Amino acid sequence: MAEEVKYSADADKPNQDEFSETLQRLAETDTSIIAVTSDSRGSGKLVPFGKKFPKQIVEVGIAEQNLVGVAAGLASCGKKVFAVSPACFLTARSLEQIKNDICYSNNAATVVGISAGVSYGALGSTHHSLHDFAVLRAINNIIIVAPADNFETQQATELAAASDVPVYLRFGKKIMPALKKDNSDGFAFGKGRIITTGDDIAIIANGETVQPAIQAAEKLQANGIAATVISMHTIKPLDTTLISSLAKKCKAVITVEEHSVYGGLGEAVASFLMQEGIAKPFKIMGIPDEYTVTGPQMDIFKHYGISGEGIAAEAIRLLNR
Repeated sequence: MAEEVKYSADADKPNQDEFSETLQRLAETDTSIIAVTSDSRGSGKLVPFGKKFPKQIVEVGIAEQNLVGVAAGLASCGKKVFAVSPACFLTARSLEQIKNDICYSNNAATVVGISAGVSYGALGSTHHSLHDFAVLRAINNIIIVAPADNFETQQATELAAASDVPVYLRFGKKIMPALKKDNSDGFAFGKGRIITTGDDIAIIANGETVQPAIQAAEKLQANGIAATVISMHTIKPLDTTLISSLAKKCKAVITVEEHSVYGGLGEAVASFLMQEGIAKPFKIMGIPDEYTVTGPQMDIFKHYGISGEGIAAEAIRLLNR
Protein backbone atom coordinates (compact mmCIF):
# COMPACT_ATOMS: atom_id res chain seq x y z
CA MET A 1 0.00 0.00 0.00
CA ALA A 2 1.14 3.52 -0.73
CA GLU A 3 2.11 5.57 2.30
CA GLU A 4 0.70 9.08 2.46
CA VAL A 5 3.23 11.89 2.13
CA LYS A 6 3.29 13.97 5.31
CA TYR A 7 4.82 17.37 5.94
CA SER A 8 6.52 18.02 9.25
CA ALA A 9 8.14 21.00 10.91
CA ASP A 10 11.52 19.39 10.37
CA ALA A 11 11.04 18.59 6.70
CA ASP A 12 9.00 21.40 5.19
CA LYS A 13 11.90 23.14 3.45
CA PRO A 14 13.93 22.82 0.23
CA ASN A 15 16.80 20.35 0.34
CA GLN A 16 19.20 23.23 -0.33
CA ASP A 17 18.15 24.80 2.98
CA GLU A 18 18.59 21.48 4.80
CA PHE A 19 22.04 21.12 3.27
CA SER A 20 23.05 24.58 4.50
CA GLU A 21 21.75 23.94 8.01
CA THR A 22 23.51 20.58 8.19
CA LEU A 23 26.77 22.08 6.97
CA GLN A 24 26.55 24.80 9.63
CA ARG A 25 26.00 22.20 12.32
CA LEU A 26 29.00 20.19 11.16
CA ALA A 27 31.20 23.30 10.98
CA GLU A 28 30.44 24.22 14.58
CA THR A 29 32.64 21.36 15.77
CA ASP A 30 34.88 20.84 12.74
CA THR A 31 37.02 23.70 11.48
CA SER A 32 38.13 21.60 8.50
CA ILE A 33 34.69 22.06 6.90
CA ILE A 34 35.12 24.56 4.04
CA ALA A 35 32.50 25.88 1.61
CA VAL A 36 33.69 27.18 -1.76
CA THR A 37 31.21 29.19 -3.85
CA SER A 38 31.14 30.79 -7.30
CA ASP A 39 29.04 33.86 -6.60
CA SER A 40 26.51 31.30 -5.35
CA ARG A 41 26.36 31.62 -1.58
CA GLY A 42 22.94 33.26 -1.92
CA SER A 43 21.39 30.71 -4.26
CA GLY A 44 23.15 27.96 -2.30
CA LYS A 45 21.61 29.22 0.97
CA LEU A 46 25.09 29.70 2.42
CA VAL A 47 24.81 33.34 3.52
CA PRO A 48 24.18 32.25 7.15
CA PHE A 49 27.15 29.85 6.92
CA GLY A 50 29.40 32.68 5.70
CA LYS A 51 28.30 34.97 8.53
CA LYS A 52 28.90 32.33 11.19
CA PHE A 53 32.13 30.95 9.73
CA PRO A 54 33.80 33.69 7.66
CA LYS A 55 37.14 31.86 7.79
CA GLN A 56 35.57 28.68 6.43
CA ILE A 57 34.12 30.00 3.17
CA VAL A 58 35.92 30.89 -0.06
CA GLU A 59 34.31 32.98 -2.82
CA VAL A 60 35.89 32.64 -6.27
CA GLY A 61 33.34 34.61 -8.30
CA ILE A 62 31.68 33.35 -11.46
CA ALA A 63 34.51 30.97 -12.29
CA GLU A 64 33.37 27.38 -11.92
CA GLN A 65 36.63 25.87 -13.14
CA ASN A 66 38.52 27.84 -10.48
CA LEU A 67 35.90 26.73 -7.96
CA VAL A 68 36.70 23.07 -8.53
CA GLY A 69 40.45 23.66 -8.69
CA VAL A 70 40.43 25.51 -5.36
CA ALA A 71 38.24 22.82 -3.81
CA ALA A 72 40.61 20.10 -5.00
CA GLY A 73 43.59 21.97 -3.58
CA LEU A 74 41.96 22.42 -0.20
CA ALA A 75 40.90 18.76 -0.13
CA SER A 76 44.47 17.70 -0.89
CA CYS A 77 45.47 19.55 2.31
CA GLY A 78 43.00 17.58 4.40
CA LYS A 79 40.04 19.98 4.36
CA LYS A 80 36.46 18.70 4.05
CA VAL A 81 35.41 20.81 1.09
CA PHE A 82 31.97 21.47 -0.37
CA ALA A 83 32.15 23.19 -3.79
CA VAL A 84 28.72 24.74 -4.36
CA SER A 85 27.43 26.08 -7.68
CA PRO A 86 24.40 25.74 -9.99
CA ALA A 87 24.43 22.20 -11.34
CA CYS A 88 23.98 23.26 -14.96
CA PHE A 89 27.28 25.18 -14.94
CA LEU A 90 29.21 23.14 -12.41
CA THR A 91 29.01 19.86 -14.32
CA ALA A 92 29.52 21.40 -17.76
CA ARG A 93 32.03 24.24 -17.53
CA SER A 94 34.21 22.50 -14.95
CA LEU A 95 33.80 18.88 -16.02
CA GLU A 96 37.50 18.54 -16.84
CA GLN A 97 38.46 19.82 -13.40
CA ILE A 98 36.01 17.44 -11.71
CA LYS A 99 37.47 14.57 -13.73
CA ASN A 100 41.17 15.37 -13.31
CA ASP A 101 41.60 17.54 -10.22
CA ILE A 102 39.09 15.75 -8.01
CA CYS A 103 38.34 12.23 -9.26
CA TYR A 104 41.57 11.23 -11.03
CA SER A 105 43.65 12.87 -8.29
CA ASN A 106 41.46 11.28 -5.60
CA ASN A 107 40.84 14.51 -3.72
CA ALA A 108 37.83 13.77 -1.53
CA ALA A 109 35.92 16.97 -2.17
CA THR A 110 32.13 17.14 -2.38
CA VAL A 111 30.80 18.81 -5.52
CA VAL A 112 27.34 20.25 -4.82
CA GLY A 113 25.06 20.97 -7.78
CA ILE A 114 22.28 23.32 -6.67
CA SER A 115 19.07 24.31 -8.47
CA ALA A 116 19.41 21.09 -10.43
CA GLY A 117 17.27 19.53 -13.13
CA VAL A 118 14.70 22.08 -14.30
CA SER A 119 14.62 24.08 -11.05
CA TYR A 120 15.50 27.16 -13.12
CA GLY A 121 12.64 26.22 -15.45
CA ALA A 122 11.67 29.72 -16.58
CA LEU A 123 15.27 30.52 -17.56
CA GLY A 124 15.29 27.84 -20.25
CA SER A 125 17.66 25.14 -21.40
CA THR A 126 20.84 27.09 -20.68
CA HIS A 127 19.99 26.74 -16.99
CA HIS A 128 18.71 23.15 -17.02
CA SER A 129 21.04 20.43 -15.77
CA LEU A 130 19.77 17.38 -17.61
CA HIS A 131 23.22 15.97 -18.35
CA ASP A 132 24.95 15.75 -14.96
CA PHE A 133 24.15 12.12 -14.12
CA ALA A 134 25.27 11.04 -17.58
CA VAL A 135 28.62 12.80 -17.65
CA LEU A 136 29.54 12.01 -14.06
CA ARG A 137 28.54 8.35 -14.30
CA ALA A 138 31.22 7.96 -16.97
CA ILE A 139 33.95 9.22 -14.62
CA ASN A 140 35.69 6.84 -12.25
CA ASN A 141 35.88 7.48 -8.51
CA ILE A 142 32.83 9.57 -7.68
CA ILE A 143 29.65 8.84 -5.73
CA ILE A 144 26.53 10.43 -7.28
CA VAL A 145 23.60 11.26 -5.01
CA ALA A 146 20.24 13.00 -5.55
CA PRO A 147 18.42 13.14 -2.19
CA ALA A 148 14.62 13.13 -2.24
CA ASP A 149 13.79 14.72 1.12
CA ASN A 150 15.36 16.55 4.04
CA PHE A 151 16.25 13.33 5.87
CA GLU A 152 18.17 12.01 2.88
CA THR A 153 19.81 15.43 2.43
CA GLN A 154 20.99 15.59 6.03
CA GLN A 155 22.32 12.05 5.93
CA ALA A 156 23.99 12.50 2.54
CA THR A 157 25.72 15.72 3.66
CA GLU A 158 27.05 14.06 6.80
CA LEU A 159 28.30 11.04 4.85
CA ALA A 160 29.91 13.28 2.23
CA ALA A 161 31.79 15.16 4.96
CA ALA A 162 33.14 11.84 6.24
CA SER A 163 33.84 10.33 2.80
CA ASP A 164 37.36 9.52 1.67
CA VAL A 165 36.32 9.58 -2.01
CA PRO A 166 34.72 12.37 -4.12
CA VAL A 167 30.95 12.87 -3.92
CA TYR A 168 28.45 14.72 -6.12
CA LEU A 169 25.33 15.96 -4.30
CA ARG A 170 22.41 17.22 -6.39
CA PHE A 171 19.73 19.50 -4.94
CA GLY A 172 16.68 21.27 -6.29
CA LYS A 173 14.82 24.34 -5.07
CA LYS A 174 11.39 22.89 -4.29
CA ILE A 175 10.08 22.44 -0.73
CA MET A 176 10.37 18.73 0.00
CA PRO A 177 8.07 16.83 2.38
CA ALA A 178 9.28 13.86 4.39
CA LEU A 179 8.82 10.65 2.42
CA LYS A 180 8.38 8.47 5.48
CA LYS A 181 7.30 9.00 9.06
CA ASP A 182 9.76 6.38 10.28
CA ASN A 183 13.38 6.55 9.13
CA SER A 184 14.53 3.61 11.22
CA ASP A 185 15.71 1.82 8.08
CA GLY A 186 18.50 4.38 7.88
CA PHE A 187 20.42 5.79 4.94
CA ALA A 188 23.58 4.73 3.16
CA PHE A 189 25.21 5.57 -0.15
CA GLY A 190 24.45 2.86 -2.68
CA LYS A 191 21.35 1.56 -0.86
CA GLY A 192 17.93 2.46 -2.24
CA ARG A 193 15.23 3.48 0.20
CA ILE A 194 11.89 1.64 0.08
CA ILE A 195 9.02 4.11 0.44
CA THR A 196 5.98 1.96 -0.43
CA THR A 197 5.64 -1.75 -1.17
CA GLY A 198 3.60 -3.67 -3.73
CA ASP A 199 4.07 -6.63 -6.06
CA ASP A 200 2.48 -5.31 -9.25
CA ILE A 201 4.91 -2.64 -10.43
CA ALA A 202 8.16 -1.07 -9.26
CA ILE A 203 8.61 2.70 -9.62
CA ILE A 204 12.26 3.69 -9.14
CA ALA A 205 12.82 7.45 -8.82
CA ASN A 206 15.21 9.94 -7.29
CA GLY A 207 15.39 13.55 -6.15
CA GLU A 208 12.29 15.63 -6.73
CA THR A 209 10.60 12.97 -8.86
CA VAL A 210 10.02 10.66 -5.89
CA GLN A 211 7.01 12.71 -4.76
CA PRO A 212 5.08 12.26 -8.03
CA ALA A 213 6.05 8.58 -7.94
CA ILE A 214 4.36 8.26 -4.54
CA GLN A 215 1.33 10.14 -5.83
CA ALA A 216 1.18 7.67 -8.74
CA ALA A 217 1.29 4.75 -6.28
CA GLU A 218 -1.68 6.24 -4.42
CA LYS A 219 -3.66 6.55 -7.67
CA LEU A 220 -2.74 3.01 -8.67
CA GLN A 221 -3.79 1.70 -5.27
CA ALA A 222 -7.25 3.17 -5.84
CA ASN A 223 -7.40 0.99 -8.99
CA GLY A 224 -6.31 -2.17 -7.19
CA ILE A 225 -2.68 -1.99 -8.34
CA ALA A 226 0.05 -2.27 -5.72
CA ALA A 227 3.28 -0.39 -6.41
CA THR A 228 6.68 -0.43 -4.80
CA VAL A 229 8.24 3.05 -4.81
CA ILE A 230 11.98 3.34 -4.33
CA SER A 231 14.01 6.46 -3.67
CA MET A 232 17.13 5.48 -5.58
CA HIS A 233 19.04 8.45 -4.22
CA THR A 234 22.43 7.05 -5.22
CA ILE A 235 22.96 6.74 -8.96
CA LYS A 236 26.49 5.49 -8.50
CA PRO A 237 27.10 3.03 -6.95
CA LEU A 238 23.68 1.65 -7.92
CA ASP A 239 21.79 -0.66 -5.57
CA THR A 240 21.71 -3.57 -7.99
CA THR A 241 20.67 -6.04 -5.29
CA LEU A 242 17.44 -4.16 -4.64
CA ILE A 243 16.79 -3.58 -8.35
CA SER A 244 17.22 -7.28 -9.07
CA SER A 245 14.82 -8.34 -6.32
CA LEU A 246 12.21 -5.80 -7.41
CA ALA A 247 12.39 -6.74 -11.10
CA LYS A 248 12.04 -10.43 -10.30
CA LYS A 249 9.06 -9.80 -8.02
CA CYS A 250 7.12 -7.14 -9.93
CA LYS A 251 5.40 -7.41 -13.30
CA ALA A 252 6.88 -4.18 -14.71
CA VAL A 253 9.42 -1.47 -13.89
CA ILE A 254 9.33 2.31 -14.38
CA THR A 255 12.17 4.71 -13.66
CA VAL A 256 11.53 8.43 -13.15
CA GLU A 257 14.14 11.19 -13.09
CA GLU A 258 14.59 14.94 -13.56
CA HIS A 259 17.23 14.30 -16.21
CA SER A 260 17.55 13.40 -19.84
CA VAL A 261 16.29 9.92 -20.67
CA TYR A 262 19.82 9.36 -21.96
CA GLY A 263 22.57 8.38 -19.55
CA GLY A 264 20.81 8.73 -16.21
CA LEU A 265 19.03 6.55 -13.67
CA GLY A 266 16.83 4.83 -16.25
CA GLU A 267 19.64 3.73 -18.51
CA ALA A 268 21.68 2.59 -15.50
CA VAL A 269 18.80 0.38 -14.33
CA ALA A 270 18.04 -0.88 -17.84
CA SER A 271 21.68 -1.75 -18.50
CA PHE A 272 21.90 -3.75 -15.30
CA LEU A 273 18.68 -5.66 -15.95
CA MET A 274 19.65 -6.47 -19.54
CA GLN A 275 23.06 -7.75 -18.50
CA GLU A 276 21.45 -9.86 -15.78
CA GLY A 277 18.99 -11.32 -18.28
CA ILE A 278 15.96 -9.98 -16.37
CA ALA A 279 13.31 -9.04 -18.94
CA LYS A 280 10.21 -7.16 -17.80
CA PRO A 281 8.08 -4.40 -19.37
CA PHE A 282 10.17 -1.30 -18.73
CA LYS A 283 9.85 2.45 -19.20
CA ILE A 284 12.28 5.34 -18.64
CA MET A 285 10.43 8.54 -17.73
CA GLY A 286 12.43 11.75 -17.86
CA ILE A 287 13.13 14.61 -20.24
CA PRO A 288 13.16 13.45 -23.88
CA ASP A 289 15.81 14.36 -26.46
CA GLU A 290 14.24 17.58 -27.69
CA TYR A 291 14.26 21.32 -27.10
CA THR A 292 12.98 21.36 -23.53
CA VAL A 293 9.89 23.45 -22.86
CA THR A 294 10.30 26.55 -20.72
CA GLY A 295 8.22 27.32 -17.63
CA PRO A 296 7.87 26.59 -13.92
CA GLN A 297 9.36 23.29 -12.77
CA MET A 298 6.02 21.61 -12.04
CA ASP A 299 4.62 22.68 -15.42
CA ILE A 300 7.63 21.09 -17.12
CA PHE A 301 7.14 17.93 -15.05
CA LYS A 302 3.48 17.73 -16.05
CA HIS A 303 4.28 18.37 -19.72
CA TYR A 304 6.56 15.34 -19.77
CA GLY A 305 4.29 13.10 -17.71
CA ILE A 306 6.32 13.34 -14.50
CA SER A 307 3.23 13.61 -12.33
CA GLY A 308 1.04 11.30 -10.32
CA GLU A 309 -1.39 11.04 -13.21
CA GLY A 310 1.29 10.62 -15.86
CA ILE A 311 3.26 7.94 -14.04
CA ALA A 312 0.11 6.05 -13.07
CA ALA A 313 -1.09 6.06 -16.70
CA GLU A 314 2.27 4.72 -17.87
CA ALA A 315 2.15 2.00 -15.21
CA ILE A 316 -1.28 0.86 -16.36
CA ARG A 317 -0.11 0.85 -19.99
CA LEU A 318 2.90 -1.32 -19.11
CA LEU A 319 0.81 -3.75 -17.08
CA ASN A 320 -1.69 -4.10 -19.94
CA ARG A 321 0.94 -5.06 -22.52
